[in-house]
Amino acid sequence: MITLENVHKSFGSNHVLRGVNLHVPKGTSMVIIGGSGTGKSITIKAVLGLVTPDQGTITVDGVDITRTDRDAFLARFGMLFQGSALFDSLPVWQNVAFRLLRGSLKRPHEQARAIAIEKLRRVGLTEDVADRLPAELSGGMQKRVGLARAIAADPEIIFFDEPTTGLDPIMAGVINDLIREIVTEMGATAVTITHDMTSVRAIADNVAMLHEGVIKWSGPVAKLDTSQDPYVDQFIHGRATGPIAAVR
Repeated sequence: MITLENVHKSFGSNHVLRGVNLHVPKGTSMVIIGGSGTGKSITIKAVLGLVTPDQGTITVDGVDITRTDRDAFLARFGMLFQGSALFDSLPVWQNVAFRLLRGSLKRPHEQARAIAIEKLRRVGLTEDVADRLPAELSGGMQKRVGLARAIAADPEIIFFDEPTTGLDPIMAGVINDLIREIVTEMGATAVTITHDMTSVRAIADNVAMLHEGVIKWSGPVAKLDTSQDPYVDQFIHGRATGPIAAVR
């Protein structure tokens, strides 16, 4: 579904991506791991067309992303942002239905609200939450609202950016389970950025280790512990010594 071939991206003298090669099969859950500042977020932004690679190609479902209708292309995606990124001034249901109230996916007001309430129920929130403001919700509830928004338009591809950051272990487990269930139910292709190894093991089919702008290792999650890759080994065990510098 998603292929990156020799993708480079620099910002001035800061070479963030230095030849990323990644293949995400359709209907699978890929998790990209790596330390802060290694290029994980830029990789996702490049796929979405938010940044333009200096070199290399990115295709989605076999089509070069630079040669496709922009609105139709983005309509295929959903995203759960780090920190949920909800609109403070909008009630919960309008946050969930944001894409359904405008643009090419626009639906009648009543239909958009009904879909929003259905998606809220899917993530374990009751209808009475729909008219509250985000500030009235706990962090875990806000994350669920963000997840409901990500799936509101039934996307083919979903990106999850640090989905459990800031959550306690129990709520993090709930979110991991929801992500796995929803991706499986929808048959969606998922790409997750995280450094939470519990999340990796809960939601991944495949894992890619990104370091210094290149994929150091990729493979099935079942082979993560036996990868024999020094970068993966140091990262998953949280060791201070190894090829990854502790201070960046």
